[in-house]
Amino acid sequence: MLQTKYAVIGAGLAGAATAWQLARAGHEVTAIEQYDVGHPYGSSHGSARIFRRVYPQAFYAHLTGRAEALWHELAAESGAKVLTTTGGLDFGAQRNPRKLARVLESLGIYSRLYGAEEARSLWPQINFDTEVLYQPDAGVIDADLAVRAMLDLACASGAQLLSGWPIGSVTPSARGYTLKSPGRPLVHAETVVVCAGAWLPEMLPELPLPDAALRALPRLAVTQQQVLHFPVRDLADWPVFVHMGPLQVYGLPGGRDVDGLAMKVAEHDGGRPTTASGRDGIVDPAARDRLIDYVRTYLPGLRPTPVAEDTCLYTSTPTEDFLIDRIGGIVLVSPCSGHGAKFAPLVGKLAAGLATGRGRVPAEFTLAGSALGAL
Repeated sequence: MLQTKYAVIGAGLAGAATAWQLARAGHEVTAIEQYDVGHPYGSSHGSARIFRRVYPQAFYAHLTGRAEALWHELAAESGAKVLTTTGGLDFGAQRNPRKLARVLESLGIYSRLYGAEEARSLWPQINFDTEVLYQPDAGVIDADLAVRAMLDLACASGAQLLSGWPIGSVTPSARGYTLKSPGRPLVHAETVVVCAGAWLPEMLPELPLPDAALRALPRLAVTQQQVLHFPVRDLADWPVFVHMGPLQVYGLPGGRDVDGLAMKVAEHDGGRPTTASGRDGIVDPAARDRLIDYVRTYLPGLRPTPVAEDTCLYTSTPTEDFLIDRIGGIVLVSPCSGHGAKFAPLVGKLAAGLATGRGRVPAEFTLAGSALGAL
């Protein structure tokens, strides 16, 4: 049997960040990953995730500043280029750039509004249909590099990493929990942090949680999303963008996955219901057609023939808020709903604080203090 004080189930962005934060604070921690690190089956793979400061809710906009500081700490400690700043644009009638600007102004976060014509003169590769909000701190997170950097730092501080360890069961024991994986030694942990991503809904019945807690948990809906990479017509600097018009679309430079020669473009929530174990990994042809039409209309700086495509998983709560809470000796971590990657190091710090009992999380993320517990 392997003994550890803290076991972290899942070594994607949230799990790697939690292991890093626990280990750098001197705690004994074991990170457990069912596949190889960096696997493509969940929500933490690839070289391109958006970092942005812009939110319609001041609560999340404020938290992006805390997350950004931790991204810079990770880069400094690891030497890895985990965050590349590009600037970001928000536009579209449903995005309401002017309202977003007021939220940022209330927090002292710099942004600037441009009219559509002026914005086209600055970013001719994009056709704007409304005013445009520019925020210079936005950029691209290299998820693969970030996961590996956080795990490397965790291991350098004494953490253990077990990969290829699918969890079969988590059962209470005299001083914590026993984790079983088929054909492998048992792991005994005093506290378990579950960062299982899209596998969390399937794991819940196997976790020793009180019935009242299970009833209070929000519905976690898993959807398979599709992303396409479109080649750039020239090597002009591209910002990240969020456009809420006829479709809800985001785009960002695709990074290493496409040798820096294509933009990643996707619908925010154009996926179909699935499960982590039941996904088929096939891009929906209708979604592909929608995005190709979108590129033809709004992104003249791209060639409308995708050079690569992929799928990933969203795990969404009804409110699109995160779930980070402790129930007994188990910490549930679901920083999800398609906007959690940018917060990964902060999520790790919050989860580590709950695990050690030395920290608190915002009430909005807990069952007792947010809308989640009432749903």
